[in-house]
Amino acid sequence: MAIEQSGEPDTSAAPVAPDAMTPMAVEERRAALDTIAAEVRVCTRCRLWQTRTNAVPGEGHPDTEVIFVGEGPGQHEDIQGRPFVGAAGSFLTELIRSIAWQREEVFITNVVKCRPPGNRDPEADEIVACAPYLQRQLAVLDPALVVTLGRHSLQTFMPGARIGAVHGTARPVDPGTGAVQANAYAMYHPAAAFRQQALRETLQLDMTGIPAALESARSGRLSQPEPLEPLFPEPGAARASVPHLVDPEPAESPVPDLPRERELALARVPATTELSDDQMSLFR
Repeated sequence: MAIEQSGEPDTSAAPVAPDAMTPMAVEERRAALDTIAAEVRVCTRCRLWQTRTNAVPGEGHPDTEVIFVGEGPGQHEDIQGRPFVGAAGSFLTELIRSIAWQREEVFITNVVKCRPPGNRDPEADEIVACAPYLQRQLAVLDPALVVTLGRHSLQTFMPGARIGAVHGTARPVDPGTGAVQANAYAMYHPAAAFRQQALRETLQLDMTGIPAALESARSGRLSQPEPLEPLFPEPGAARASVPHLVDPEPAESPVPDLPRERELALARVPATTELSDDQMSLFR
């Protein structure tokens, strides 16, 4: 699903969800995210804990509809314990502001939460070990849009896709990632702009498509039909209330009850009537 892009950012698509779209209270979400972050900071699931200074769980608004997912922390992130605070992070903040959003209005994290030594790519087993944390963050946030930053993040949400072919486009996310009803929007990693200057303009252009991608993702969520409650549940389950199957109240008869007149009318009809032979022949 391609997203129409333009040079004018659509400021109508704010990344923070309206109250009507937040089934979990903001404080409950914040508490759940804090619990995950505390676990990440002491995690020893893979080898990366042995060389880290600080784990980097992620940060942002607990009621956002948009989550940016990078690949892994770098040197500055490892020192501060915060995501995207180095040069690439400054560029990401600049990109977010270019569409009239604030960094504090979205959530930013990585596929792996600890810095790979020498800023190397995260390895497959490290991504697998860290995946439950990202899945739980996505489940808590329930975003409408996941913005992938770089090819390792892309493979998490668009397996098999090539970033050169899909950047600036969106497609539905597999609910198994933790994002039950969301679209993924592909972008290059901001650090790529420092290695290849032409990608800076590509990133800037792709960023302008994010508000439209969010609006499209919202529309997809609203168009999902509500699950129907079964009329005849499994044995032992409470029977569904089905108001339209309740027998209506009997309508009041428009004819008044006139027992006396009815009794008189019936009295005029004998209980038995003698028929002549000619009359009986009509029934033979």
